[in-house]
Amino acid sequence: MEWMRQAVLPVRRSVGAAVPAARRAWAGPGRERDLAVQAGKAALAAWVAWAVVGWWLAAPMAFVAPWVAVVLVESTVYRSVAHGLQQLAAIAVGTAVATAVALLLDGTMITMALVLPAVLLLGQWRRLGSQGVYAATGALFVLTGGPVTVAASAARIAEAVFGAVVGVAVNMLIRPPVYLRDARAALEDAAAEAQEILDAVADGLTGGEWDGLPVGEWHERALRLGRLVDQARSAIGWSRESLRGNPRGRRARPRLPGDDAHADALGVLEYVALHTAGVTRTVREIAESGRAARPAPGLTRAYAEFLRHTARAVRLYGGTLAAPGVPGGHDDAAEELREAVTGLQRTLDDFRRGLPGAVPDDPDALVTYGTLLAQAHRLADLLAQD
Repeated sequence: MEWMRQAVLPVRRSVGAAVPAARRAWAGPGRERDLAVQAGKAALAAWVAWAVVGWWLAAPMAFVAPWVAVVLVESTVYRSVAHGLQQLAAIAVGTAVATAVALLLDGTMITMALVLPAVLLLGQWRRLGSQGVYAATGALFVLTGGPVTVAASAARIAEAVFGAVVGVAVNMLIRPPVYLRDARAALEDAAAEAQEILDAVADGLTGGEWDGLPVGEWHERALRLGRLVDQARSAIGWSRESLRGNPRGRRARPRLPGDDAHADALGVLEYVALHTAGVTRTVREIAESGRAARPAPGLTRAYAEFLRHTARAVRLYGGTLAAPGVPGGHDDAAEELREAVTGLQRTLDDFRRGLPGAVPDDPDALVTYGTLLAQAHRLADLLAQD
């Protein structure tokens, strides 16, 4: 019975994860609802294609149309169109080659042995992209679907064309996907995580004590922050692509910041990630170096204070990442950010002036804190410029 429990456990976990996802899809806009809508659209496209080609026209290989329709309800309208053209070209090439060779040799087995390697090589053509494999699929449909005739092969290509038209049309006309929310949320998530890490470090250092601090956990989170920034970059690419050829794109485009704004945001967040990783790495090294190398409690508390100011500035910067016109107080957040950056720069200046006197006999500590101060000044300047 143990093996049955082990087999059932993954299923129970999957069901347990599916229920909250369904609730989130029902509750409001988000990734789960987007996925549910795309699944429904793909099913609708397949149903329409089959109703016309299979039920009404009773085509001999009617399944080609709904199959193509399903796979072309892509994550963006642009991708549906681009992949649709590539897929149709691949299917047409595979169908034509298989038909010509089969009619010439009049033998399925030897034809398949000759045609499949050829069309698989043709499928590697750069212009077919990821859809090149459908050249072999088209050839297999010809060679395994009964007697080979020019009329039958032409019908299969026509069915594929109809399925592609249905899939692209459904994706374009019924709630075409737009990923502005995902890009904005990814940027804000990266800023929020950086703020939480810096606040955690500041809270840990406020007491001036180094023993027992979760320095390893802080550093691991800081290293993962870089991956959040990479995810934000990917989400921005998706949002841009989702507007191409999208009827909803004309309404959504005014809410999307320009390329320069996104580049600035990614540049700032990349430096935030680097600065945060540098802070946590240095704090971990100091905590693990022993009491003799640790700075005085007063200096530690001062450093914690400017980390807290940095965290507040980063949090407010995350608030400015909402596009103009989106509820969220963009202008107010920008004004608060300017005030926070001014306070951060003032705190850093005070700390810099007091640093040489605090560590007069410890050049290593002076170098360490000087490096951290230089990073923090650079971050403050980036926030101020943005």
